Amino acid sequence: MRIATYNVEWFDALFDDAGQLLADDRWSARHDITRAQQIEALGIVFSALDADAVMVIEAPDTHRRRSSITALESFASAFGLRASRAVMGFVNDTQQEIALMYDPAILTAWHDPGASAAAPQFDEVFRIDLDIDASEDRVTFSKPPLELAVETAGGAKLRLIGAHLKSKAPHGAHGRDAVMRLSIANRRKQLAQAIWLRARISEHLAAGDSLILLGDLNDGPGLDEYEHLFGRSSVEILLGGGAAQLYDPNAALALQQRPGLPQPTTARFYLGHQGRYLQALLDYAMVSPDLRQSEPRWRIWHPFDDPACWSVPELRDALLTASDHFPVTLDIEL
Repeated sequence: MRIATYNVEWFDALFDDAGQLLADDRWSARHDITRAQQIEALGIVFSALDADAVMVIEAPDTHRRRSSITALESFASAFGLRASRAVMGFVNDTQQEIALMYDPAILTAWHDPGASAAAPQFDEVFRIDLDIDASEDRVTFSKPPLELAVETAGGAKLRLIGAHLKSKAPHGAHGRDAVMRLSIANRRKQLAQAIWLRARISEHLAAGDSLILLGDLNDGPGLDEYEHLFGRSSVEILLGGGAAQLYDPNAALALQQRPGLPQPTTARFYLGHQGRYLQALLDYAMVSPDLRQSEPRWRIWHPFDDPACWSVPELRDALLTASDHFPVTLDIEL
């Protein structure tokens, strides 16, 4: 089975309110790319992935007049994708939902949120003292993680969690001091979200569930200068330790931080003020210990780092046009 995670930059801007594709020559929300160009590129990428399930990060918006599920299923129909059904969980206010597209002949998936004293339901409030000042902080998710129960056609059962943790970028801050304050505040909130999510993961593992955590964690070791203030990245918190440790080989390699060692990356952003691109490892597919024993295979569909992607010009160009993130796939026997 192939399971993917893919952050599609402003997928929502490619659909009208009826969930139909806007394949025209007007600009998309991506810089200097039309809606038709981005749609065509996404069709090429999703077709090449040929995944049984895709966790879509920044999926189309859902509100009173729009439906992420309708839009995603319309997209799947337009390109004849096997992953033709969609499911999502709690609606958020960011126009960037989290949803799973899947092949109904291979598996069924449904929203199955959990709740406990240690890990409240993800659309609720998490209480934690973030800075050890004896004052309780109330943390929420702007994009509540998507908790899914999954059963394959062969009867295997597992849990999928799709996540998009808070960005640490100091958007809207002006001046060095303001940037520093907002960067630290954002990192604190992101770490709290990671602690909350890890608590739920630990509960699933304690119950004996097979689990895969997929998505854009907006973090990784060494990504900003404030990490040393907190000791651990969100990625390290989510991986955990001991018998309950999740595994992602790209995260493991990044955590080594050895000079000269090639670092995997899943996202590419243009820095206009510097006139160059920044690459980062932000997207992960972490598996529970039992699933690691089945020897799964990970792949980052990076057009410059993956020889198979580079060797197909149509796919290479499509990956660059479709989004500022690249898909991560996990091939696994279930």
